[in-house]
Amino acid sequence: MSRQNISSGVQWEPIVGYSRAVRVGNMVTVSGTTATGADGKIVGTGDVHAQTVQVIKNIEAALVKAGAALTDVVRTRIFVTNIAEWEKVGRAHGEFFGTIRPATSMVEVSKLISPEMLVEIEADAVVEGKDGFPNWCGPASQVSS
Repeated sequence: MSRQNISSGVQWEPIVGYSRAVRVGNMVTVSGTTATGADGKIVGTGDVHAQTVQVIKNIEAALVKAGAALTDVVRTRIFVTNIAEWEKVGRAHGEFFGTIRPATSMVEVSKLISPEMLVEIEADAVVEGKDGFPNWCGPASQVSS
């Protein structure tokens, strides 16, 4: 099975030794993603809803590079620095995933890598095969009548 590492081009990827996303077969895993804009600055400083929207747009860009889409997302993990603002994060998540409805969790963490960052999200996606079954299901799941 081939492996495709997806880069966002930030300086930290080779230093820390990670990829923005990795695709193996039909599985795509997106690393913890923050509200970093194209200029390297945090979008929506002080606004957790705006940051969540930017995070999901960044996740979507990584998925597209991997040949996937938000509709392929099966799991998200949300890390917030203030759980009291969970509804703002949840509403932004729902704007993108309301009909997709992946499995998710949201947990509070003491801090993220930069004090301006209020939310970080990871995502896992499964790109369906041409016959509607995920490729990892294998022939046994494709029972013919």
